[in-house]
Amino acid sequence: MSGDVWIFGYGSLVSPSSMATTIGRTVGADDVAIAHLDGYGRRWNYGSLHLRGDWRHDGVDVVQGLVVSLGLAASDSESCNGVIVRVTAAELAQLDWRERDYERMDVTDQMRVDGDTDPRRVMTYVPRPSAIERYEAARDGGRAGIRQSYWEVVSGAFRDLGGDHHDRYTTTPAPDVPVVAMTLSTLA
Repeated sequence: MSGDVWIFGYGSLVSPSSMATTIGRTVGADDVAIAHLDGYGRRWNYGSLHLRGDWRHDGVDVVQGLVVSLGLAASDSESCNGVIVRVTAAELAQLDWRERDYERMDVTDQMRVDGDTDPRRVMTYVPRPSAIERYEAARDGGRAGIRQSYWEVVSGAFRDLGGDHHDRYTTTPAPDVPVVAMTLSTLA
């Protein structure tokens, strides 16, 4: 890839600390802008390929349950708020590893960016069909949950954006799995 590449974050990548942990640097003010992705809606539809968790909910112990995170779904009538972050090729490779069960897509033509930032190329991560199928199967089996700490990071990141960004985030359809405190484990 040549030139500037920006990543649109719509969940935990909106959090500066989450992004910094992945790419290995603090994102400067010139490398981030508030943005809106048209044609997609945020959904709790991603089932992790690599993370599992243990938790108790409604009197049931779940062991090695599926960890659910935010994803996107195509929707002609929706747009999704978040941020774009300029990344280097090496940082993009780190993000690709973190988001390895998502598909990286070019969404440049569907972006609206606040302010005077004019990104040349914007990419985002959309759950692979297998990740959505994994989520649906675990949800239907009562073995899917959202980490409470993830829930709080995402909500706090949108609150920190100011304006109506947190209110827009809260219009995300409610999850159909519980938000729980869990102990994580990683599959090999």
